[in-house]
Amino acid sequence: MKTIWMAVFLLGGTSVLAQSTSETFPLVASMKQLMLDLIHPSSNDILLAIYRGGPKDEKEWAVVRRSAVALAESGNMLMMRGRARDQGDWMKDAKLLVDAGNAAYKAAQAKDGNALAALAGAVDASCTTCHKQYRPNVFPGSARAEASH
Repeated sequence: MKTIWMAVFLLGGTSVLAQSTSETFPLVASMKQLMLDLIHPSSNDILLAIYRGGPKDEKEWAVVRRSAVALAESGNMLMMRGRARDQGDWMKDAKLLVDAGNAAYKAAQAKDGNALAALAGAVDASCTTCHKQYRPNVFPGSARAEASH
């Protein structure tokens, strides 16, 4: 009997979770605002820390941690209904941003300058991969830019 109640509880909890994740939340910021005011500064903070030889003190590590969380959560925001441009490349590209942010956060938590430095390419790629596809005017040689001519 105990097993049956546990199964009912777990299945009921799953349906509540499924209902809450399918809700639509109002978008506060435009795509341009997210890029200019959140994603670009966060990626720059991380890359500057890397290119300057890594964070030197707790204050600099805190900047990297905050920026890493902002990048990871920005990727999630880009996947939200109302922002996602498509369910293919857009979602893959946004996931790259989430992954790069998560990895940078873990490196910052551990204060591991080598792990952080190893992420420079991933942080850069998480931006450029998407921009080549969805901002072809920024990357004139990209496949989409060539197709649009």
